Amino acid sequence: RYPDGGCFLLRQALVKKLKVSEDQLIFGNGSDEIIVLAVKAFVGKGDEVIIAKPSLLIYEIASRLAGAKIHEVPLKGFRYDLAAMKAKLSAKTKIVFIGNPDNPAGTYININEAQDFMKAVSPDTLVFFDEAYFEYVDAKDYPDTLKLMKQYPNLMTTRTFSKMYGLAGLRVGYGVASPTLIDILNRLREPFNVNSMAQAAAVAALEDKVYFQKIAKEVARQRQYIYQGLKALKLHHEISHTNFILIKVANASAI
Repeated sequence: RYPDGGCFLLRQALVKKLKVSEDQLIFGNGSDEIIVLAVKAFVGKGDEVIIAKPSLLIYEIASRLAGAKIHEVPLKGFRYDLAAMKAKLSAKTKIVFIGNPDNPAGTYININEAQDFMKAVSPDTLVFFDEAYFEYVDAKDYPDTLKLMKQYPNLMTTRTFSKMYGLAGLRVGYGVASPTLIDILNRLREPFNVNSMAQAAAVAALEDKVYFQKIAKEVARQRQYIYQGLKALKLHHEISHTNFILIKVANASAI
């Protein structure tokens, strides 16, 4: 049989978990697909997109394919330079991509920074929070974007089952936004984009809270273990809020 095009069981599980309405959810072949759908829906030739540099490659790839002018704003101290991003905003800006936590830096923007940035953005510009690693974050000032979007309907959040839940090979992610935004993206989404195994595995992963908590604690413990080793080796590294750590190493040819 073809998979359930509406991801009914997974949708119901996330409605209960996230306290959002059914029409606020869209599902993708990984959260990457939802990023691509957003660009297809809102970005055309001559439009502008703002991303950090470096950041997840799909932001740039999808935007270039759409013919957009891309403003790459370098990270500052391995964190998003939101002030510089604000300076790049214009009437032509269609999407601002924010990885939170960021890949590859592993850093995050806090709630005050997120609120301040949203205030500066036009309601006609989509601010896209890619939260692929949010399950690893235990910082108390990490922004709750699902609450923020009640105030800012131009905000969208995507998450994935590829990281903490370990389902990268099955390809399943989801996006949360206003019903209006979700409706637009669903018009572009292919009807059977999330396979049946992925849907079933995602539902099972959400139900297995004990295992999830165990993995979260183990990842946090292993990060501290690696930090100690890096300190002993005198290798500079960034404090990570993901399942990876950015490390500055010597040139391989010089070792």
